[in-house]
Amino acid sequence: MRWLIETCTATLSVAKSGRRIRPIPQHASGLVKINLGCGLAVAKGWINVDGSLNALVASWPRAMHKMLYRTSGANRYYTCEQYCSLLEEHEFVHHDLAFGIPFTDQSVDFVYSSHFLEHMHKQDATQLLKESFRVLKSGGVVRVCVPDLAYAVSLYATGDKKRMLSDYFFVEDKESYFARHKYMYDFELLGEMLQNAGFSKIVRCEYRQGATPDLAVLDNRPDETLYVEANK
Repeated sequence: MRWLIETCTATLSVAKSGRRIRPIPQHASGLVKINLGCGLAVAKGWINVDGSLNALVASWPRAMHKMLYRTSGANRYYTCEQYCSLLEEHEFVHHDLAFGIPFTDQSVDFVYSSHFLEHMHKQDATQLLKESFRVLKSGGVVRVCVPDLAYAVSLYATGDKKRMLSDYFFVEDKESYFARHKYMYDFELLGEMLQNAGFSKIVRCEYRQGATPDLAVLDNRPDETLYVEANK
């Protein structure tokens, strides 16, 4: 496994160096749709941009996927066959989004991000929304889905304090720094950030409702999530 560790280290070094990543070409036909910080929550026809090991190895042979599955956190949620199929049947781009979105200006029709923004510090999240505005075409749509701060506070009001603290404010995951929440949003806070990034027509949406395509697959947390769309 030494060569695997060296590969991951080299990839991380490129990201930390701030080296400009070559723009990803648009698809020959159809809409350009990117899913940011997706993990394995993906849909056909989307380009899934993520800094995880899963995204790094997606283009590798199935034998390697099976080997990695045994030690991957994905084995808590997917069978080995499901895991391999997700990697093989979808398009992944391995990239640390703290260093921007590796697309050219005005090259994207839709940007989708679900339960990712809260894992970034506010300054980095603000920059990611500005990057989303940059890569979107005029009239393009961004959909941001985050844990709803108002919902989390409602848990406190009903006496469910432990869940509020462990699931939203102090995510209990000793194994991963990246799994912890670093900021929280309600509609007003997120709307202000989107407006400052340049977006207009900022609206709160319902679960699996909105202008973004493939929401029946992409939206997957109906009870706790704030869904917001905005236009460039």
